[in-house]
Amino acid sequence: MARSLSTTVTEAYNDMRLDSFLYESGLYESRSKAVKQIEAGKVFVGGQTPTKKTLVHTGDFIVYEEFESNDRVFLEPQDIPLDVFFEDDDMAVINKQAGLICHPSPGHPDGTLSNALIYKYGRDHLAHIQGDDRPGIVHRLDGDTSGLMLVAKNDEIGFELQDEIRSRNVNRRYLCLVHGNIASDTGLIDAPIFRSDKVRTRMQVSDKPQARSSVTTFKVLERFESSNKDNGFSLIECKLYSGRTHQIRVHMEYIKHWCVGDPMYGTPGKADNLGLTRQFLHSYFVEFEHPRTGEVMEFLAPVPKDLQDTLRKLQNRRIGLTDAGREVLFKYCSEGRGIQLPEGKTAEEVDSFTFL
Repeated sequence: MARSLSTTVTEAYNDMRLDSFLYESGLYESRSKAVKQIEAGKVFVGGQTPTKKTLVHTGDFIVYEEFESNDRVFLEPQDIPLDVFFEDDDMAVINKQAGLICHPSPGHPDGTLSNALIYKYGRDHLAHIQGDDRPGIVHRLDGDTSGLMLVAKNDEIGFELQDEIRSRNVNRRYLCLVHGNIASDTGLIDAPIFRSDKVRTRMQVSDKPQARSSVTTFKVLERFESSNKDNGFSLIECKLYSGRTHQIRVHMEYIKHWCVGDPMYGTPGKADNLGLTRQFLHSYFVEFEHPRTGEVMEFLAPVPKDLQDTLRKLQNRRIGLTDAGREVLFKYCSEGRGIQLPEGKTAEEVDSFTFL
């Protein structure tokens, strides 16, 4: 039996068509599924039965049923290596490698994280809250973004983890190398995001009323001086307060400090990407409360080799660490993190991320 859920319309979706609201707010994975649910009488606005063209308004109370398909999607189990940091009967924490797409999509029918999870755990031992083609998935990373992800093994835990993320109770932090020296050591980017009108695979900062609230904070960790080929670089830590598609990459483009190596939002041909062929973006840290046990869990993922190699190219261009940089670097170099320290140095003496 389908689960009945509810939500309240926020100001960002005021005066939007109901079918668009259900899709754009992420309640259904496609507009066509939203329309099917509306036409089947499985969506209510303020207790009334609406049509797909009904306009929703700020404060409207929406009750809707999960989408149930009679045609179960069959994904082929595939033996794709997974770096598992933690697992129990309810969930897992994995360190996703760059190049691994989270779930099947046009152009990527298999070879995804979903295929790997089915192989490792079995399709009946994973949550299916986002559909049968996304087993275990409660949130996503872009294909070429590496790092930590949460995986749910049953629907109960999947919904609870999703609620934690939506309530901003999951602390997710990313390492990002960007073009240029960011002047301020800290910053907040509060800029709504919406799909591009021109290129449907791109997102952009938008002032459209239906654009979704998107907030990113950042701390500069280390700066690197400019050369005759570039304007220098900044290594930053980004923290998400929302989880929009391509959020960090879009926000970095917005403030004109493009993510190094980014093929979509970067500046290919106009800037030195230091030989990197994917965006320098790594989900290095996650902290959350285990939904079953209540235990506060914290994980830190090493910097992948391609990103380490990129940083080493900047070794002779170091300007200096910030206080935030010293704090993060010390975490990495502390005992038990699996980091090879430079010869003759203690964790307290490591003074650059180029030594990772």
